[in-house]
Amino acid sequence: MARQREYSINQLKKTIDEGGVGVIANGPNNSDMCDLLGHVGFDAAFIDFEHGGVSWAELADITRACELWGMASVVRVNRLDEAQILRTLDQGASAVMIPHVITVEDAQNAAQACKYPPNGNRGVAGGRRAYGVDNYFQKADEQVHCIALIEDFEAIDNLPALTKVDGIDVFYVAPSDMAASMGHTGNPNHPEVQEAIERAIKLVIDGGSVAGTLTNDSNLDKFLAMGVRCVGVPWQLWLQSSAEKFIERTRSC
Repeated sequence: MARQREYSINQLKKTIDEGGVGVIANGPNNSDMCDLLGHVGFDAAFIDFEHGGVSWAELADITRACELWGMASVVRVNRLDEAQILRTLDQGASAVMIPHVITVEDAQNAAQACKYPPNGNRGVAGGRRAYGVDNYFQKADEQVHCIALIEDFEAIDNLPALTKVDGIDVFYVAPSDMAASMGHTGNPNHPEVQEAIERAIKLVIDGGSVAGTLTNDSNLDKFLAMGVRCVGVPWQLWLQSSAEKFIERTRSC
């Protein structure tokens, strides 16, 4: 008799749906690193197809490693492309992060690409996450997360309309690209950029949607106080800080 199993829960979605703050570990993540991150207790690991060097063959192993620890896998694709989103989800991704969502049409296309008909237009194929799962297509639609990156200044004024689009689970405001779009490349802490980020977050929350952004130890409290409920954190900064302190101690002997 064939074995049956439950469809893997999207822990990032679960945490946010239950009123908590979902935490995504940002970094150069491979399958071994995701085993470590899962042990720490992150809700999700970030896998980068836009700037990172992850291959399609590696992606399946990375998403498996995340599932072993009950951790979601958030994959940033390099463009709003239905075929690329389809393949990313078929390789086991829990969530797709889609860059440069600016217009309502962008948001609609992104949301549609993440779900099967009649809820969207994702191509119908089960892939490894379907094996042994009853009612796979319904459960996949229930668990998938579509994360729209708000990283262009021109997108901010569109947020009242963007937040009305069904199927976008998180609007994630990206500091560095926002800075670049405003003529402040490499300076996301510029006051004008910070003002734009805060305005974007407020518009997302006022529109009844979940706001997300990249955080660190110095700005986390500010964003949580604003109502941000999905945060990314570059864990390698903690590694660097601890390593520098350790090396400094050895030099002072």
